[in-house]
Amino acid sequence: MHVPLATPFAADGGVAFDALETLAHEVLDAGAAGLVALGTTGEPSALDPDERRAVTETVARVCDERSAALTIGVSGGDGTRATAAALEALGRRWPRAAALVPVPSFTRPSQAGVVAHFRALTTGPGVPLVVYNVPYRTACHLGADALREIAALPRVAAVKQAVGGVDADSVALLADPPPGFAVLAGDDVFAPALLALGAHGGVLASAHVLTGRWTRLAEAWRDGDVALARALGAGLSRVAGRLFAEPNPSVIKGVLHAEGRIPTAAVRLPLLPASGAAVEAARREIETAQAQWEPER
Repeated sequence: MHVPLATPFAADGGVAFDALETLAHEVLDAGAAGLVALGTTGEPSALDPDERRAVTETVARVCDERSAALTIGVSGGDGTRATAAALEALGRRWPRAAALVPVPSFTRPSQAGVVAHFRALTTGPGVPLVVYNVPYRTACHLGADALREIAALPRVAAVKQAVGGVDADSVALLADPPPGFAVLAGDDVFAPALLALGAHGGVLASAHVLTGRWTRLAEAWRDGDVALARALGAGLSRVAGRLFAEPNPSVIKGVLHAEGRIPTAAVRLPLLPASGAAVEAARREIETAQAQWEPER
């Protein structure tokens, strides 16, 4: 299980780097296998270039210290050339990382165009790529057939499948996944269902909380412990629904602040802080999930 880290902000509005480092260690201590820097939950578009660089360096240092997997969010906007340049820069600075690369947004290319985009990005050496398939953000749905073509390209390691449900393409892909290609659940509410269908893991913002249970859920499905997996999955799906009741990562930050894990619940415009009601509802759901069944680790 990989956690796309939120970017904590201090009372003066700057990035709280000490809190970010502590948060990174906490989720790894709780069982996460890796961290994602500059994923959507990290509000990368609201950070300036120096902040993005410093956030990545902080998360990379923790991953290096802990021998944990590091993935870095990359976006070149809508263009292939700009994305390729960003990937080249990432590979020079963090050659042992993987890159989380979204399907091009706004331009709405054809399926063939998306395949050509990733083919261009994988020409020559570079870091492994995780395709970020998130159509409700990009306005471009990537189907199972196109994903299979992309999976066959060099250095494409995985897909973060975040399509807003358990759709026919996800079912088809998981029924016969390409060799050496990991399908990672990326939609928190539906992650338990994708894990039940055979997803190899997840990249889940909800795993900031109850991290050990998310990890145990993935292990339970791999081990064939259906009863445990169903019990964990039901509670975690409800928690995820509460954590995403308002635009991500506002509720997650509200919960983390209420738990004393980050100094403020602040997000940057155009996001707004979560309502008190949403934060309290999420905290109650977390408490309910904890009380239902405390699995052994």
